[in-house]
Amino acid sequence: MRGAGCTINDLWDRDVDQKVARTKTRPLAGGDVTVSQAIGFLAAQLSVGLGVLVSLPHTWYCFQWGTASLPLVAMYPLTKRFLPWPQMFLGVTINWGAWMGWAATHGSMDWSIVPFLYGSGVTWTLVYDTIYAHQDKADDTKLGLHSTALAFGDNDQQQKMVLHGLAALTWLQWMAVGYNASDFLAVPYYQLGVTTAYAHLVWQIHTADFDNPHNLAARFRSNSAVGALIFGSIAAGGYFQ
Repeated sequence: MRGAGCTINDLWDRDVDQKVARTKTRPLAGGDVTVSQAIGFLAAQLSVGLGVLVSLPHTWYCFQWGTASLPLVAMYPLTKRFLPWPQMFLGVTINWGAWMGWAATHGSMDWSIVPFLYGSGVTWTLVYDTIYAHQDKADDTKLGLHSTALAFGDNDQQQKMVLHGLAALTWLQWMAVGYNASDFLAVPYYQLGVTTAYAHLVWQIHTADFDNPHNLAARFRSNSAVGALIFGSIAAGGYFQ
């Protein structure tokens, strides 16, 4: 479904992408793929996603949670045209798996755990996608598009203060997950792991050079390490509990 979201994004933005240096060579923007081909590919992605959805345990419950995400997936690409914080909407959309994973495992929702897990994904997304968005801020300004790279302040120090606040909020929510899920997790192992992940976010923000696209792209890609640390923290906490 994240792949389908990317396809929808490129369909909505194909004309805009042609005018942005970083995105003008994307398949639709560059003319390597036609709109009809992209729609066909999207249909295939959605079909596979539906196949996965109906194969999950607690099928009807998961189906309701899964279909609830579809409007978000369709609407996200439009938000950069109207909302000052489109990265917030991106976080709300692409972290839907927090709800889906719990629904598929338990057939219910634990409101003391999952909202914090979901919320941490949203604030984490705001951190890494703001760093990413700085690559396009000049083009976005010319095109009248919005991003948190423009909304979070006029200078680097102010930007980094906001990002550090979001990173700290992410860490607090990770810690809340561990505290509330203490029946499922060996909390010290989990806490050590998520604190290491938080330290990685602090490093990203501290060393980000908002005028160097290569620096920004490297820090954006390094979030795969953050994700691995979070996964490892949950796995270790579950194993040793």
